[in-house]
Amino acid sequence: MCIVCARESTVGIVERLGQFSGIIGPGLNFITWPLSNVASVLSLRMQQLNVPVETKTKDNVFITVVVAVQYRVMQAKAKDAYYKLTSPAGQIKSYVFDSVRSTVPKLELDRVFASKEEVAFGVRKHLSEEMSSFGYEIVQTLIIDLSPDNRVKNSMNEINANRRLREAAGYKADGEKIRQVKAAEADAESKYLSGVGVAKQRQAIVSGLRNSVKEFQSGVKGTDAKDVLTLVMITQYFDMLQSVGSQAKCTTVFTPIDNDPSARVRDGMLMAK
Repeated sequence: MCIVCARESTVGIVERLGQFSGIIGPGLNFITWPLSNVASVLSLRMQQLNVPVETKTKDNVFITVVVAVQYRVMQAKAKDAYYKLTSPAGQIKSYVFDSVRSTVPKLELDRVFASKEEVAFGVRKHLSEEMSSFGYEIVQTLIIDLSPDNRVKNSMNEINANRRLREAAGYKADGEKIRQVKAAEADAESKYLSGVGVAKQRQAIVSGLRNSVKEFQSGVKGTDAKDVLTLVMITQYFDMLQSVGSQAKCTTVFTPIDNDPSARVRDGMLMAK
């Protein structure tokens, strides 16, 4: 008898006189040496294989798809895993190539990027069906990279950049439109309020003149309204002359000789203009 030890997460393939005899698990095992021997030890740990596949999309764009295949040996089928395949990695690559190149050419480039999970699921389904008979379990398949040609990448970046510039120009135009509309509304509102203010100012002046005439007539008996209005206008006339003299650069003021107060007021206003 011979003592054989196997490590955790491994199984040993035992052969007796060159023929498969059995499988030994982790720990202490006994075999009848030299009639029996451990031909190989298989790891039950999960392994990962990255498979780059170059293919063409439906819109005739060449693209490299990198598929990560996570697989492991099925302990119950360790015999098949050892005796049926000499290169499991090579077999997996062949199935991945076949699956990807039968799926991606049916999709356009944008659709490939949007359907990564769909492509990965198709690869996993195909591999699981085929590799199960060889004693391997396909745990997961992942699309870890999609790389079109550099010229295609540059074109896609330019398309996206132009689209964003167009959107930015649209937003800028909308903002300018809103600004002009608001400015026009503000100007209209300002003119309206200015007109209202002028109207109220004139109404107040007329009301004030009317009140002044009434108060003067009530205080001075026998006074005509025309005379009172003429007196008010003369007062405003002198106030205007004082204002012009204080603001104008010229210190000479011409006054008419006409004795008519209304004519003096008229001439004074013309002179102020």
